[in-house]
Amino acid sequence: MRFSRLLIPTSKEVPSDAVLPSHIYLLRAGYIQSVGAGLYNFLPLGKRVLDRVRAVVKEELDRAGCQEVDLAFVTPAELWRESGRFEKYGKELLRFKDRKENEFVLGPTHEEMMVNLVRQSVKSYKQLPLHLYQIKTKFRDEIRPRFGLMRGREFLMEDGYSFHKDEEDMKREFDHMEATYSRIFTRLGLDFRVVEADSGAIGGSGSKEFMVLAESGEDTLVVCEGCDYGANIEAATRAPKEGPHYEEGEEPLMSPGEFHTPGTTTIEALAEFFRLDPHHLVKAVAKKALYDEGREAIVLFFIRGNDELEETKACNAAGANELTDVTEAELRAAGLTPGYMGFEGLPEGSLYFIDRELRGEANLIMGANKEEYHRVGVQVPDISEHFADLVAVQEGDRCARCGGTLRYTKGIEVGHIFQLGTRYSEPLGAAFLDENGKARPFVMGTYGIGVSRLLAAIIEQHHDERGCIWTRESAPFAVEIIVSNVKKDEEREAGEELYRQLLEAGVEVLLDDRTERFGPKMSDFELMGIPYGVVVGKKLAEGKVEMITRDGMKREDLPLDGVVAALLERV
Repeated sequence: MRFSRLLIPTSKEVPSDAVLPSHIYLLRAGYIQSVGAGLYNFLPLGKRVLDRVRAVVKEELDRAGCQEVDLAFVTPAELWRESGRFEKYGKELLRFKDRKENEFVLGPTHEEMMVNLVRQSVKSYKQLPLHLYQIKTKFRDEIRPRFGLMRGREFLMEDGYSFHKDEEDMKREFDHMEATYSRIFTRLGLDFRVVEADSGAIGGSGSKEFMVLAESGEDTLVVCEGCDYGANIEAATRAPKEGPHYEEGEEPLMSPGEFHTPGTTTIEALAEFFRLDPHHLVKAVAKKALYDEGREAIVLFFIRGNDELEETKACNAAGANELTDVTEAELRAAGLTPGYMGFEGLPEGSLYFIDRELRGEANLIMGANKEEYHRVGVQVPDISEHFADLVAVQEGDRCARCGGTLRYTKGIEVGHIFQLGTRYSEPLGAAFLDENGKARPFVMGTYGIGVSRLLAAIIEQHHDERGCIWTRESAPFAVEIIVSNVKKDEEREAGEELYRQLLEAGVEVLLDDRTERFGPKMSDFELMGIPYGVVVGKKLAEGKVEMITRDGMKREDLPLDGVVAALLERV
């Protein structure tokens, strides 16, 4: 391709709404163009990168035995009602009606559609296992679309769905797809980590995320310094938290009973009042849980005084669609006492959960559900239905696997795999006949890669102050030939000859044949991030050209008649 014929609207200006390197450079280098909040056009360079990334995803999935299909983007709302997600998915699901008042949604994911396809086509265990996937545009009506391709409303996604006769075979495919996805991200040159995750609106019994490690990532990851454990903070677990160390005979002893504690409505005030470490205190966090059909309820979550509530875990424990803040007036109207709430003596019918690390603990202090009173010497009863994992793992906590130290890092989610079980097949009535002729629901897995998001993730990991640095498998071109001055016949002709030789060798090459000055040409090369550049300029008088490796801007002089061979060894 010739630069003079290619639409590459590069710019020196930093877009006012762009803060991440990927957002800035993809816009400035002419890869994408903004057309609205969270909506982007892919220009010729961007489409080339998108196609190359898509090709890597498709090659590995096809090699893994998956079959590609293409489902309708517009989905009947009735399928989402059958699965129970029409309301649960939230406002990110764009709902609309056609001229006949039939309800539809724009697919943010296609579990319902794929199950509908399979329930009509697969009738016997002899047709299983089956793994179908598509690489297709999705739409999620994000409340705050930002960071360019990182969090857009419209995006390209690979979503796959596997169907099995039993749990064992589904888990085999889950592990198979973990390995397949790992090969995809490795081929794309990404430094990533596979972490345990929350299943969110997709549901199921277990899931893993593929996180590209980058300080600009939106997700907080918990990783162990002693082993390979990693998890999104929404799903991270730890070894039970250790309390303060006391010398023999110095441990706090409490006689059970109520204690007058005026003005101690916070953990800090309570710890100061009793001169105790917050580890011995129980914190009550109140939230309003929102459910289907507008139903809501106040829920109380009880955790240690030195812990923080992890809201996704809390939301899952309550089985809610969402948690929101609750006012003091709402608490009092429900018969609760703000600042003095405990799990003993609550009004009848109160909905509450206790962090599982508190099970069996004694010598604790918590609210007495009575104004200006706390209960001391509390022993936590073993009420199984009220226990759940509720706390956010903190840096410095210990790993449950090896006892190592846990720390935070940042990541960009680029892939997610789920063990669905019968979460969708049962409500949608999707069944097959087993070996005994008995109807059984399909056991499912689902798998997704944010294909367009990968462009942003690659640049977040691979850039410098000059611009993009594309990896070998993702670059729009492998080589750019930069003719310093096309008005000089010898330079123009040498550039054309190199261009011809590289094309004949099957190399994807861009020839900068513009009449621009050399400085702007080099700036564009650096900004666009093509892996290798060849400068045809004044060194031609010595029979040499300059080869530049974009990663690190390493330069070397090579003989003109040897540069093609040198490039072929690298690309």
